[in-house]
Amino acid sequence: MAAPGRSYNRYQYETSPRKLQPKEDPKRKQVKPKKTSTKSKKQIEQETKKAKALLAKKKAKIVVYLVLGFSVLYAIGFRNSQINEAFTQKQALERKISQVKKENEQLEVSIQNSLNLSQIETLAKEKLGMQKLNSKQTIYIDLPKKDYVEAGSEEVKIEENSDLLQSIIAYIKNIFK
Repeated sequence: MAAPGRSYNRYQYETSPRKLQPKEDPKRKQVKPKKTSTKSKKQIEQETKKAKALLAKKKAKIVVYLVLGFSVLYAIGFRNSQINEAFTQKQALERKISQVKKENEQLEVSIQNSLNLSQIETLAKEKLGMQKLNSKQTIYIDLPKKDYVEAGSEEVKIEENSDLLQSIIAYIKNIFK
């Protein structure tokens, strides 16, 4: 039979199994206290100062890296803003150029239209007070049919450049002749 206080036939409604209790408590390992070093207080203080100095150096490195990172990001952002400003200026200048080109084309068309002979005549009559010639103002001149271009009658002599020695020899020959 079963021991008093224990029932093995009992139904368990949970999904996890029952935990078994060990019959005996295992002995815990006894932790041996660490031996304290025989270092003096000065040595301990020096080690803590060194540790603090190393920690301060690490923190300083981190700060320097962060400052460098932010400065690089700032430089990149500043350069991008300058590029954007230059691009907007370029676009504004291109718009002005296109406007000037359109104005030039319109002026050319208006000049071509104003070169019409009938418009020139009306402007001359209205603004300058000019009039067309009548038959009394016309003078006719008779020119003879003679051609006024004369043909060249002179002969052209082409002198050849000779050496200095040849010119001296020719001069001497002319003397003895």
